Amino acid sequence: MVMVKDWKELGAVREALRQARLQEEARRAQEAAEAARLARERQLFALSVGPVAPLKDTGRAELPRSVPTPEPRQTLADEAAALREALSDEVDVESLLLTDDGLSYRRPEVSEDVLSRLRRGQWSIQGEIDLHGLRRDEAREAVASFILKAHQQGRRCLRVVHGKGHGSPGRQPILKTKVQRWLAQRQEVIAFTQASGPEGGAGALIVLLGSKTRRPAPPCAPL
Repeated sequence: MVMVKDWKELGAVREALRQARLQEEARRAQEAAEAARLARERQLFALSVGPVAPLKDTGRAELPRSVPTPEPRQTLADEAAALREALSDEVDVESLLLTDDGLSYRRPEVSEDVLSRLRRGQWSIQGEIDLHGLRRDEAREAVASFILKAHQQGRRCLRVVHGKGHGSPGRQPILKTKVQRWLAQRQEVIAFTQASGPEGGAGALIVLLGSKTRRPAPPCAPL
């Protein structure tokens, strides 16, 4: 009985060895087939592109590049161009300004209290544009783009620096008057007033924009 058991165990060992040998042969056959496939691909590549040489190691580190935030530049440019063309230099803005020393402006639906707070600087300035050195058309385009982008970003209170006109012919603030006309025509602008001394005085305007959820009032048409 002991001998029969030993033969059975020996047979099981032989079977296990045979299975292991078969698995090893299958693995080697698979590796050989994979090596042959790679060799064929390398040969096909060499026949297609010709001789190649590896690039020299420059020692530079491969750093990941940051992907810029998507920005609809063309859409913004088209909108700014359309709005810029709609801004007229002929609007009689003097009829729209309030009769005070600051030459303030507000739309009919904006209360006097809002304008008073704007004069006193109770709104935090969230953006600024300086028009010094720009010609009329350049300044008009800059103002249109600045107001449009600020409104799309949800900003409410802005400062527009137009200068005091000391460098203009006759030392008259020509750009200041034009900026007032342009702003009065923008539907996003609901009020503006001359800046206080620390904020630019007669050389700047503090502009209040309507909220993005506010239904815009129609722009002022030339008189």
